[in-house]
Amino acid sequence: MAKNKFHDGPGPSQRQLRVGELIRRTLSEVLARGDVHDPDLNRLSITVGEVRTSPDLKIATAYVLPLGGKGQETVIELLARNKGELRRMVGKKVGLKFAPDLRFRLDDTFDRMDDTRRMFEQDAVRRDLDE
Repeated sequence: MAKNKFHDGPGPSQRQLRVGELIRRTLSEVLARGDVHDPDLNRLSITVGEVRTSPDLKIATAYVLPLGGKGQETVIELLARNKGELRRMVGKKVGLKFAPDLRFRLDDTFDRMDDTRRMFEQDAVRRDLDE
């Protein structure tokens, strides 16, 4: 197998990033418009923060969070239940050769940002930063 001359590192390639962003936008649009045939899912407002794809683009992991942060486990279950329909919609709109298998995880970015903010507000940390 030939080595990729343009990407040499542990991070995602430009293609992975580009396809991930395309899938994120498409998922956000589909969920916002309520195109899914599940009334339980259509009632919720879901934020799609990021989509990471595998190097072969066959798996896409979407990091989602319900508006307000309540009912997180329910959202993951509803999305998993409607995974096939979402996959078909994404495949049709994105125009890839193969529609990636969708996986859904909770987006903990906001929680990590809050923890970091709290850490920087501690007196000991402030003292170290001022030195």
